[in-house]
Parts: sequence; structure tokens; C-alpha cells
Amino acid sequence: MICALAVAVVAANLWQPYPEIAPLQHIPTVALLFASPWLLRRWPLSNGAVASLVVFFLLHTLAGRYTYSNVPYDAWGRALTGVSIDAAMGATRNGFDRLVHFCFGLLWVGPVAEIVRRYGSAGRRTGLWFGFLFVGCVSALYEVFEWLLTMLLAPGMADAYNGQQGDVWDAQKDMVIAMLGAFLSSIWGLRTSRRG
Repeated sequence: MICALAVAVVAANLWQPYPEIAPLQHIPTVALLFASPWLLRRWPLSNGAVASLVVFFLLHTLAGRYTYSNVPYDAWGRALTGVSIDAAMGATRNGFDRLVHFCFGLLWVGPVAEIVRRYGSAGRRTGLWFGFLFVGCVSALYEVFEWLLTMLLAPGMADAYNGQQGDVWDAQKDMVIAMLGAFLSSIWGLRTSRRG
């Protein structure tokens, strides 16, 4: 059911305001959606873990539709509340990509920890530690992959795809914000395991 929702959202995003960038943004997500029934049959996860992953991919799909840098979240915030999110946070750039990186850390630690516990026979702390390390490793690898992909396949679209918005430290900030999300998720996991 959760995966069907993700498929419906991706299908609804077929119309793209930035069609030249869309394949770079959506091909990995579509491939994972097609593989997910097999992956979940082979390595089942709890509904909570799957929901965490789906929420992340829904955020990524929305961001990919607008090429991250152009997600009109501030306009949506003003329309709903009359308040500018950017002004309230003192932001000078579109920060939706940072939100997605933060959510990557926040939402992936739990599923990775569950996989390590279930299929690696590890304890809760070890699972959370692996989840934290996974986020750091994947964040770094993704930033290198993103750079190589745009330099090799689409050098003219590098800034639009990467979403740097003129920030030369964008990759490093993205990794730090993902690790912050992973840290908070790990602390939450440790606190709830002590109570349970």
C-alpha cells in the first residue's frame, strides 16, 4: 500500500517544469520503485521502516520535480500562513535541498538499524551506529556521484542539477545537515530503546 502511494506520486509528477533535468532526478527513484517489491519480499521491513523510506522518496520526488533549487515552499508557506519561511529563518537561498538532506539522515537511520539488527543479528546500539555511519558514507558518496554525473553527462546543467545556488560549500553543508539528522534520529532511537 505504501509503495503504491509512492508510485502514484511519482506518476503524478510526470509533468515537469524543468524537463531537461527530470531524467537525472527521477531515474534512480523509478528504478528503486520497480525493484522495491522484490527487495521487500527478499528482505522484509516493518511498516514504520518502509514508511520512513517512502516519506524520504516523496520529498525527493517533489524536490526533483522543481530541481531542488526552485521548490516554491516559501510561496506555499506565505499562501497558507501569510508568513515567509525564508524571512523567518533569515535564508538567502532556497533551502528545500537542505531539508531533504536533513530528512535523509533523520529517516534512514531507523530502517538501516532495523536491517542490521534483523539480518546481521546485531544489538540496538550497533544497529543505530551502522545507521549513523551509513548516512555519513552515503552522503559523501552521493555528493561525489552528483558531481561526477553532472561533469560527465551534463556539464552545462551542473549548477541547476546540483542546486549549489552559488554556494561553493554546498556539498559539505549538505553532508553536515544529513549527519545532524542522523545524529538526532540515533539519539531518539537510543532514548526509546531505554524506555522500552
